[in-house]
Amino acid sequence: MSIFGRTDTRTATAATAVNPELAALTGDYTIDPAHSTIGFTARHAMVTNVKGGFQDFTGTLRLDGTDPSRSTASLDVVMDSIETGNADRDGHLKSADFFKTDEFPAMTFRSTGVEALSGDDYRVTGDLTILGTTRPLAIDLEFNGAAKDPFGNERVGFEGKAEILRSEWGLTWNAALETGGVLVSDKIKLNFDISAIRNA
Repeated sequence: MSIFGRTDTRTATAATAVNPELAALTGDYTIDPAHSTIGFTARHAMVTNVKGGFQDFTGTLRLDGTDPSRSTASLDVVMDSIETGNADRDGHLKSADFFKTDEFPAMTFRSTGVEALSGDDYRVTGDLTILGTTRPLAIDLEFNGAAKDPFGNERVGFEGKAEILRSEWGLTWNAALETGGVLVSDKIKLNFDISAIRNA
């Protein structure tokens, strides 16, 4: 997942002015999956929300607090780690109807750009790849701050959200309802809570 990408000098200056502590955060970071969440929400049967997430993922960040346009990041998600709280549903999501995890074991995101909005808010853009299809994704991201934990790790935190139409990545399986509509929504909400540790 991208934290900062390409931006113009004016945007980079604005971001640094809003977050003066960013300059001290320059460095390489590794996402801590034990304290991070990558989740999603889908509408089920037109009336309820089903939430799930991925339990196995890795990611790296390169933050440049002086010039955020030089920052980069990446995220790799193991699709077999999908979990929604229902084993039958999880198995269906891994099958050929949805993610085809035997053929496409990973979902990836690579940063391409960022726009500083206001305060600690950014709009991050990047390339999301699912089922071998790569399409752009925009994530509204908030910088939650930095801290040293009791074990001496220097951490940074980010919280983000985005929406996609799953059909744009070839996820088209559905079932019609007798009352009208479909079983699974096309629109999927994504959410990210990221804690990353600075590399020694």
